Amino acid sequence: MKDKSKDKMDGEQLIRSNQQEEHGQEIVNEDMMKYKITNYMESVEVPESLSEVIENTLLTERKRRKVRPFIKSFSGFAAGFLILVVSLNTSQSFAASMQNIPIIGSIVEVLTFRVYEVETENYHADIVAPQIEGLENSKLEATINNLYLSESESLYEQFEADMAELEANGGGHLGVDSGYEIKTDTDQLLSIGRYVVNTVGSSSTIMHYDTIDKENGLLLTLPSLFSSDAYIQVISDNIKRQMVDQMKNSEDQNGDPEKIYWVGEGEIEGFKTIAPDQNFYITDKGTLVISFDKYEVAPGYMGICEFEIPSNVLVDLLVSNRYIH
Repeated sequence: MKDKSKDKMDGEQLIRSNQQEEHGQEIVNEDMMKYKITNYMESVEVPESLSEVIENTLLTERKRRKVRPFIKSFSGFAAGFLILVVSLNTSQSFAASMQNIPIIGSIVEVLTFRVYEVETENYHADIVAPQIEGLENSKLEATINNLYLSESESLYEQFEADMAELEANGGGHLGVDSGYEIKTDTDQLLSIGRYVVNTVGSSSTIMHYDTIDKENGLLLTLPSLFSSDAYIQVISDNIKRQMVDQMKNSEDQNGDPEKIYWVGEGEIEGFKTIAPDQNFYITDKGTLVISFDKYEVAPGYMGICEFEIPSNVLVDLLVSNRYIH
């Protein structure tokens, strides 16, 4: 009579063996990971800005803000640290799992394309590069994706250099987190926010949004939404009123506001006007949101500050009501 228990054990061993083999395929060799990241980049043409694409799509030029280094550059250093680099093109099973990332409409989707990780007692890095797929404007798609990958790689290289400098001077603590979040996901618009949180003693946060007209393959800029530059003062005045109202409404029993903005006269130069290309996104309800980085218009504890601008304030200034309404 056939020993069924032995068959069961053999089957379980086979399953475990297959799982271990699959798991091994997902872990990229560390030596290859450390310094061969640039091999992929050498085959990718990374533009200095998106200006050419914006011109081609008849949108106002907006130069990209580069990630600000948080410590002076030094030679790369990573030996002795756990570094994990995961790419869609190096692991089929990882790529398959990324299909669970939220789908944008029925055509356009956002994937996690690459992850850079360092985790030790004193150093932490978690840098995620997104990738957009499915835009009909393939040139815009390629330019944006190359920019995302280039910025993530530069951020990781800067972290390596800063980590090496700290080690050369006796060590310290250093952290960086970078990733993305989808703010708007409609058949018409995709607004994707990319953030960088640097931690050296205290933390600083940088947020940047890209808003894309998926139907027409256009990268929207703030000036392109308005018929003149009058929007700058109109939006700025509305934000000032919101700041004052929020501070007043957040006062405690002693009359001290829980919310504080740098508006009006004071020791710290107050908020005056937004920049012509101020950070923004558009909600799924067609409302404009203006965003400020940490420390830009308020103390650090306030974090990223965002203000919804009532559409009726902007109606006479818009080129059309296609996006804001």
